[in-house]
Amino acid sequence: MFLSVTPNLVCRDLAASLAFYRDVLGFTISMSVPDAPPYVFVGLERDGVPVFLNDVTVVVADFPAMAATPPGGTATMFFTVTDVDALHDAVAPKATVMMPLKTQFYGMREFAVTDPDGHLITFAERVSGN
Repeated sequence: MFLSVTPNLVCRDLAASLAFYRDVLGFTISMSVPDAPPYVFVGLERDGVPVFLNDVTVVVADFPAMAATPPGGTATMFFTVTDVDALHDAVAPKATVMMPLKTQFYGMREFAVTDPDGHLITFAERVSGN
């Protein structure tokens, strides 16, 4: 039985990624290692939705093959939200927008940005019964 899933992102500059998720997307720190900066791991949460950030040097120490994999990779995150228009208005001026706000043929209104490491993040809200 699966109980949950948490995005666990590898970051080249954890401080820059933390600033993005905290200051642009509104996440708060729920846990960190160590307890004070500079961090090597940060657990974040917004509205009960978790995201983990990991410093690349610590990840490579445990998984040496990851040294050849650029952070960002091909994994993406898709957040279902309420009031996607308001979130867009708050986030778009502070982020690199990869897909402008639009209503898709499948009934979702969505936009996409990238974080400092190139992780693609889509925010979406159902707007029709499709």
